[in-house]
Amino acid sequence: MENKKFYITTTLPYVNAEPHIGFALEIIQADVIARYQKNLGKDVFFNTGTDEHGLKIYLSAKKEGLEAKKYCDGFAEKNKDLKKALNLSYNNFVRTTDENHIKSAQAFWLKCFDAGDIYKKNYKVKYCVGCELEKTDSELQDGKCPIHPNRDIEIIEEENYFFKYSKYQKPILDFYEKNPNFVIPEGKYNEIKEFTKRGLEDFSISRLKEKMPWGVAVPNDDKHVMYVWFDALENYISVLGWPASAKASAGKPEYRFDDFWPGMQVAGKDNLRQQSSMWQAMLLSAGLSCSKQIFIHGFITVNGQKISKSLGNVINPIELVNKYGTDAVRYYLLREIPSAEDGDFTIEKFEARYNSDLAGGIGNLVARTVTMASKIQVTNYKLQTNPKSQITNSKLVDEITRVKITWKKSLNDFKFNESLIAIWELISWCDKYINETTPWSAKSDEEINKAKEVLSDLLSVINEVAELLNPFLPQTSEKIKEILQSGKGEILFPRLIK
Repeated sequence: MENKKFYITTTLPYVNAEPHIGFALEIIQADVIARYQKNLGKDVFFNTGTDEHGLKIYLSAKKEGLEAKKYCDGFAEKNKDLKKALNLSYNNFVRTTDENHIKSAQAFWLKCFDAGDIYKKNYKVKYCVGCELEKTDSELQDGKCPIHPNRDIEIIEEENYFFKYSKYQKPILDFYEKNPNFVIPEGKYNEIKEFTKRGLEDFSISRLKEKMPWGVAVPNDDKHVMYVWFDALENYISVLGWPASAKASAGKPEYRFDDFWPGMQVAGKDNLRQQSSMWQAMLLSAGLSCSKQIFIHGFITVNGQKISKSLGNVINPIELVNKYGTDAVRYYLLREIPSAEDGDFTIEKFEARYNSDLAGGIGNLVARTVTMASKIQVTNYKLQTNPKSQITNSKLVDEITRVKITWKKSLNDFKFNESLIAIWELISWCDKYINETTPWSAKSDEEINKAKEVLSDLLSVINEVAELLNPFLPQTSEKIKEILQSGKGEILFPRLIK
């Protein structure tokens, strides 16, 4: 029997900077998946939030002269602002400083400790504060982390708790083999398999409190706090009420673990190791099921350059929304950035895509069709549950069928850009159909009746387009339906004038 519950979560961005366009891409992609699953009749639990512990945040707060929690509060609120700006449907926002999360992370630690997978040792390691990860010499370029080349590599030498990551090499590889679609796309699945085959090294999961006090306290040892990744990854189950038992929590809405886990995760390619390998080993240690699936997306560059504060090319998604509108931003990121690959952003590309596809594509089709239909009084159109049954043109029926097949397959494969391309092919087909049939030129009764038939077909198709757009551009989808009901050819996307 198909599970009607669906859980999806993004990663949690660090709160040491305002939200940027890279995370906007991730959370919009997750939103599309969540809306699609909801439209399929699933009970969807969609989680996001903020990661608020670790050395990077501690140092940033110290530099600003603020207590760490106070520093986090401001950035957490700015991340929450994305919900309205990007029209997101998530129904849970977790902060890793939340008391429930802290208690859950400590219970998770004890599970792994009781499994014999946590031990103490002295060690010396090279560490990138930007990644909050240990680095081997082979991972460095000219002694720098390639992801954060402007940061010096830290040398950490102290007694820490370690997690027996190496113990789980075979169990994780066995899991990968039994679940060939666990990591999407296939290239990232192959990459993490090869990483795991080379051998896994135990990793540090604590820091000395006297050196770095900003973290979740280690149970039964007041000299240590948890390493940020160990604490943060556990949010994926703490938000579901783990470790409370279903029996003890019967009737309490905050307990969802048995219903919703395992879930799906969306993450950037720089999170591949943490999400699809480290976290899975931790779950196995705690005696829990591995994640259901992990979709890995690429990076966004700006004018071909990596986004960097030092280069001054950081794009604030909320500022884009304020200027161009929510669905324009959603459309560009979903259409122009290949779902599982890197993509580039420039204002010139953004405005060109806006004018061609939004103002000149869907906007023009809706306005001209509804206006013509109103002029010749096409009154037989109503929103039906199956508008295709009202379409008289068999070629148009075939085109809708083809597009729907492509749309669905692409969505199921997380190829959002291909789903949108298919929708715009249908829009283009309709534009050509209008130009071929010239309904605006109808004069005789026979021509007017034919024009009414053509326009009634097109109105039905536009309603289909609105349905297909719903996961991607929900505001536009609803606006189109309102226009169809009112019969007024309103402008969806005003053309940008330079």
